[in-house]
Amino acid sequence: MRERSWWGWGWADQALDEEACRALAARVAAYLPLDGAVTPVPPVPELPPARLAPPEALAAICRDDARTRAAHARGKAYRDVVRNLRGEVTNPPDLVAYPRDEAEVVAVLDWAGDAGVPVVPYGGGTSVVGGVEYRDEGPWLSLDLSALCGVVEVDEVSRAARIRAGTLGPSIEDGLRPYGLTLRHYPQSFEFSTLGGWLATRAGGHFATGYTHIDDAVESLRVVTPVGVAESLRVPASGAGPSPDRLWLGSEGALGVITEAWVRVLPRPRHRARAAVTFPGYDEAVRATRAVVQSGLAPSNCRLLDPLEAALGAGATDGLPRLLLGFESADHPVDAALDRAIEVCREHGGAAPEGESTVEEWRDSFVAAPYRRDALARLGVVVETFETACTWDRFADLHAGVVSALAAAGAVVTCRFTHVYPDGPAPYFTVYAPGRRGAEEAVWDDLKAVASEAVVAHGGTITHHHAIGRDHRPWYDRQRPEPFAAALRAAKQALDPAGILNPGVLLDRG
Repeated sequence: MRERSWWGWGWADQALDEEACRALAARVAAYLPLDGAVTPVPPVPELPPARLAPPEALAAICRDDARTRAAHARGKAYRDVVRNLRGEVTNPPDLVAYPRDEAEVVAVLDWAGDAGVPVVPYGGGTSVVGGVEYRDEGPWLSLDLSALCGVVEVDEVSRAARIRAGTLGPSIEDGLRPYGLTLRHYPQSFEFSTLGGWLATRAGGHFATGYTHIDDAVESLRVVTPVGVAESLRVPASGAGPSPDRLWLGSEGALGVITEAWVRVLPRPRHRARAAVTFPGYDEAVRATRAVVQSGLAPSNCRLLDPLEAALGAGATDGLPRLLLGFESADHPVDAALDRAIEVCREHGGAAPEGESTVEEWRDSFVAAPYRRDALARLGVVVETFETACTWDRFADLHAGVVSALAAAGAVVTCRFTHVYPDGPAPYFTVYAPGRRGAEEAVWDDLKAVASEAVVAHGGTITHHHAIGRDHRPWYDRQRPEPFAAALRAAKQALDPAGILNPGVLLDRG
């Protein structure tokens, strides 16, 4: 079987080898100083003996070998990768459980609750905010839901599907394809992340406008908590009090374990049209993007790349920003919609559109970006990505504040819009900075704090789609209203009285 990387992103055989790392270094040297070294990929380190033994009834679904424990010790953020490259796998899970059905999820939580063992739910392990690790002292268990998978039922009349939480993105599409349907939710982690992970983190997906978050696809959820199983009514909409689904969406495994969901699906698109439009300046490009999204045209792709993002991600060498536009439909041709969007762009200085090659080149670069990030970590470069959302009237100040703050810290910054709404964009920043060998994590922490402070100071949310985890907690605590925080603490106490579920995300343990 093809093997996932234990230390970095994705498939082990797709990581850049040393020759490819050195070729990347030759390109990066134009922007950042490098020391010429390439950190070797370490073997799985020796780990301390497991401090837990499962009860006999659960032994068949639990593993405690070193590779499994190391791979489940943390997520896939830059700070996770550099620690792994140094062979520093501190406080790995003592056990990894693989429940095959809901009854086994219940059994694991019952045992863990009685034994006081923290349980961290684990989907695809692609968290970049410390969402799947345990940072306190003492033994803990990683609850890997990958065996709880499959498209169970498809309602072709209502266009909905019942899917188990551990189902990976490609498997979801494979299960829907025979029906001519698609969930059409493609986060960058699509190949390695699960439906349950998307729901628990309120993931953002393929569409740049309209249906953007997985929230929009949910009909109902089924969740196992330490005090019982919750299942919401499957209806297209309801005004019956606060929505129970909203309690679980974004709960990051702290309130319960999502086991399955009914989600809205769509006919697979048959008509597509794409183009890339250039602009003489960034301000004109921002205004054009706002005009397109406020026009009601609803493009599936409306991603604005600043000049440096266009250069690094799409191979554009003219120093101009680019707006990547895409339309799709299962019902009718979309060329007229694209033509109108281009007209809107021309009204704001947009040039004649380029062919689809620019869009394709950026897409290929986007998919390969996490592997390139890992290679940069081996070269000693500190890389961070962070995203936010703000209203259009605040974007110029937010963008200037973030870029200037990070530039003052010695970083190179790029920006793109991942999603756009009539009332504001979701800017996504990538930060590159020279690291200090052995101190990369400290540099990353400093840059993260600088970026986060700049975002919240200018009216942005601490995250649009990356979740809270443990890394965003200080700014999340400041963003949420205190009455809501009190309600969340009460919900945690009611649903998880022993405090075993993912301690440290969303709320302090205690």
